[in-house]
Amino acid sequence: MNKKAFIFDLDGVIVDTAKYHYLAWKKLANSIGVDFTEIQNEQLKGVSRVKSLEKILSWSNKTISEDQFMELMTKKNDDYLSYIAKMDESEILPDVTNILDYLIEKKQPIALGSASKNAREILKKVNLYNKFDVIVDGNDVTEAKPNPEVFLIAANKLNINPENCIVFEDSVAGVQAANIAKMIPIGIGRKEVLHEADDVFTDFTEMSTGYLKELIIK
Repeated sequence: MNKKAFIFDLDGVIVDTAKYHYLAWKKLANSIGVDFTEIQNEQLKGVSRVKSLEKILSWSNKTISEDQFMELMTKKNDDYLSYIAKMDESEILPDVTNILDYLIEKKQPIALGSASKNAREILKKVNLYNKFDVIVDGNDVTEAKPNPEVFLIAANKLNINPENCIVFEDSVAGVQAANIAKMIPIGIGRKEVLHEADDVFTDFTEMSTGYLKELIIK
């Protein structure tokens, strides 16, 4: 049996911090006179802060100075941090803890692969930090998804070949990154958005232990 590893994205997979990113980006966009919708927000999921702000500016053909760019990024992060400062275990998405506990019981290596620079802090807030063997976040990478760097670092740290890694992702960029890395992407969200994933579940309540067992023994 091949040794498998399970890599989880954070935002929208383990906790719903995606809503806080949306609120913070919307506030930022509106502050510079740019309209910002939830549909546009989908394109920012799994994307770095720099690239996200570049996208928002490109949608409105706005040009700003480098100083203002840096200022806006700091402001967005401050707003986001004020939201996540209030997080606790109630923010964990349905059945995530059960899934993690099942994989731990089956002695499967578990990693976090997130673009968020606040990932470690969030995991500590919701009391999941110690369930992960490896944590790779925005502080450890130079390339944003769909570049597979974050997942490849996680696989390397776990000492597992990429083709034996299963990735849980809620973003198009994350699913693409897993595919580029030759990993198995499992989408968490909407099928019509995450159609490039091998399988898609609305959330972990739809995922049986039997399904996980199949992934382990494949």
